[in-house]
Amino acid sequence: MTSFVLFILINLAVALGMMAVLWNISVICKDASIVDPFWGAGFAILSVVSFLLTETPDPRAWLLMGMVVIWGCRLSIYLTLRNRGKGEDRRYGAMREKHGTRFWWYSLLSVFFLQGVIMWFVALPIQAGMFYGAGEALGWLDAVGVIVWLVGFIFESVGDYQMARFKSDPANKGQVMDRGLWGLTRHPNYFGDFMVWWGHYFVACASGVMWTILSPAFMSFLLIKVSGVALLEKDISQRRPGYREYIQTTNAFFPGRRRTVRENPKS
Repeated sequence: MTSFVLFILINLAVALGMMAVLWNISVICKDASIVDPFWGAGFAILSVVSFLLTETPDPRAWLLMGMVVIWGCRLSIYLTLRNRGKGEDRRYGAMREKHGTRFWWYSLLSVFFLQGVIMWFVALPIQAGMFYGAGEALGWLDAVGVIVWLVGFIFESVGDYQMARFKSDPANKGQVMDRGLWGLTRHPNYFGDFMVWWGHYFVACASGVMWTILSPAFMSFLLIKVSGVALLEKDISQRRPGYREYIQTTNAFFPGRRRTVRENPKS
């Protein structure tokens, strides 16, 4: 029987291998932005690999794989369609300008391989949940996980759909999206992603792998403090003056009733 250490090391090798291939494609296309749409698909591939490495997959392994594949494929398809024809993202353009001829090697380590390692670490509950599954029937903790995941999936997918429709109307150019789910939280997509990963964790916990809690906790930290809310709102008020008022009336992350008076924003 494959040891758990070997199990996760194989997955780490798969994650880095996928990113190495993607990096080569980015060099040919001269566009490092392709790493972003691959994010969801990468998790889907890791979940399938984990499933195939599991000697006797139980119903929980099927459930975990299904949840990740559905979430990951939707996200990758959405981001691919959203970014189509727009060229390289300005973040990578600035990075390319800063590092010059060293950019490609820098991007391999600090963008592609880094995301591969993060992907592998965040997916640890999924890997452990499949590996340590005892074959028992699904229970109440699985149900809790699916409900949390479903709430997150709805927030993320509906939020993305609402934003796409908003941006497709030329009359909304330069305006702030504050309707639908975007009236409950300034980032329904990030909140949805947050819920999705805690949903995966709760299902995995039914296999007795509560110790993998650092993975969803780390993802939550990234979404709120690093690459999600904090990064997006770093300079958005300068580009969209109406966003200042939006901040005063709408929660940053967790959904809540919209405020009608000016007060310190909560999240």
